[in-house]
Amino acid sequence: MNVLLTGGIGYLGSHTALSLLEQGHEVTILDNLSNSNLTVLQCIESISSKQLNFVRGDVLENALVKNTINQFKIDAVIHLAGLKAVGESVLNPLKYYENNVQGAISLLDAMLSCNIRSLVFSSSATVYGAPQYLPINEEHPTNPYNPYGNSKFFIEQILIDIARSNKDWTIVNLRYFNPVGSHASGLIGDNPNGIPSNLMPYINQVAANQRPFLNVFGGDYETLDGTGIRDYIHVEDLSEAHLAALSWIDDPDKNRDINMNTFNIGTGVGYSVLDIIQAYEQINGLKIPYKITARREGDVAACYSDPTKANTVLGWKALRTLEDMCKSAWNFQKLRAIDI
Repeated sequence: MNVLLTGGIGYLGSHTALSLLEQGHEVTILDNLSNSNLTVLQCIESISSKQLNFVRGDVLENALVKNTINQFKIDAVIHLAGLKAVGESVLNPLKYYENNVQGAISLLDAMLSCNIRSLVFSSSATVYGAPQYLPINEEHPTNPYNPYGNSKFFIEQILIDIARSNKDWTIVNLRYFNPVGSHASGLIGDNPNGIPSNLMPYINQVAANQRPFLNVFGGDYETLDGTGIRDYIHVEDLSEAHLAALSWIDDPDKNRDINMNTFNIGTGVGYSVLDIIQAYEQINGLKIPYKITARREGDVAACYSDPTKANTVLGWKALRTLEDMCKSAWNFQKLRAIDI
């Protein structure tokens, strides 16, 4: 397939690009570089020994998206571009609705104009909100509690309406849980601009003496050790889920009765923040100083997936372990760390 990958130089996009190239797909990346760096493009090509097409631009640039689809004869789109920091979304909700929701509308309009009807969408477990039961399956009610989660939820609703409007569409909606870790090469990984908003890159920076300690938000949850529990999935497992999604799209036998399908992408196992810290220390032989601070508004005690549907329908399963996650994360950081 000729695949357009929006946001393809970011953390998730770069790993997905590698998985696509390794499976023989032709990849075109559209990225505005708002939270990524062009050196990642060189790393992708170095690891894969393959070239890809790169267009610098934003999905909000409708004409550019149309030109890109036509120029590179795109067959399917994987849409990962978007803003993703929960805290920032609370402070600046309009920015998130414009970039995420309007960006998706612009992309869908371009696809319609170019007669492209195959889409894999990067959604999030945040659409579920506070869990009513655990583990969370795809039938769990959706009730997001912040603008970031709302933006993903609104896009999902648009996709449902699009799929209903025309059976030529084939859409896979992937609800990610918590991607962590890095590529086995150590050349690409989670390297956010500014202060990390996610746990593992923050731990990496503490391990590299770039930050004095880790803030653990909340030590009084109703969990075994008092810290929040999440479903952490290795980013390479997540990237491979996109290959399975494309296979589902490309197999007409799986599309007879339904043209949009939603899947949880997680491991089904929950680890607490202290579990992650202790595993990281043990596996990498490092000490991670931390302080227990107040809970963050909107955080829940525990959230982890039931990935059974993805396992059975897509034939996909997360294979990498917590050890793989912690080891690969530090391996990536070591190449960039200072004052180790």
